[in-house]
Amino acid sequence: MDNRNLIKNVGAQQPSEVAIVSVKRNKLSFIKSKKTPLPIKYVGFYSPLDKHVNVVGKRLFDFFLSSIFILFFLSWLIPVFALLIKLDSKGPVFFLQKRYKRNKQLFTCIKFRTMIVNDNADIQVAGFDDARITSIGRFLRKFHLDELPQLFNVCWGDMSIVGPRPYMIIENDNFEEMSISYLFRYKVKPGITGLAQSLGNFGPLMSADKLMERLELDLQYIRKWSVGSDLLIIYRTLLLMISSSNCKYN
Repeated sequence: MDNRNLIKNVGAQQPSEVAIVSVKRNKLSFIKSKKTPLPIKYVGFYSPLDKHVNVVGKRLFDFFLSSIFILFFLSWLIPVFALLIKLDSKGPVFFLQKRYKRNKQLFTCIKFRTMIVNDNADIQVAGFDDARITSIGRFLRKFHLDELPQLFNVCWGDMSIVGPRPYMIIENDNFEEMSISYLFRYKVKPGITGLAQSLGNFGPLMSADKLMERLELDLQYIRKWSVGSDLLIIYRTLLLMISSSNCKYN
């Protein structure tokens, strides 16, 4: 018999959904929802990261690794990419955008700017052949180098090296409507890379099937987290960044 568990989800002082989900063999399905001002709760969905010692260990790992990368790589890559971005198009070097982190709190996500400055950046997801993408931006996106400034987000504690990718708010809200299971992603910090990305699953989600495929990988990561899994995901991601040829673009 299924165990019915209550998930209460809320943004800052905003009404939120109370969702009853059926949990059986780690499969989640939507039953019903309603509005409530109650705080967020996660019941019946276990993760090793529920343990404080694992949270602290992951945080120390993130801080150490991000600090090393910033010191030895970003310290000279930022001036190089900043010059190329400025020479290629008008606008700032960095693209700043509000996204959701753990417990659906907002944070400012940092990326290298890869598109011309436009008013639709927060509402229109960039496709792979988007005309707004600049020449240097296309190069940065191809090798996923535009994500490197998020190492600062990791160092500040908003993100992890590995975790579910944070999406644009407009995408995020749509995904919540498509699957109540999406709420479980808020149990952990978002990551620069994740299990789905390490398997070559990058890019915009163009269908519900693709969303569910990536969501299942995100939830699998949360349920089965380990230090070893983080190291393997980082290794696989680095190989994909070098090759840039084994990515399943949707």
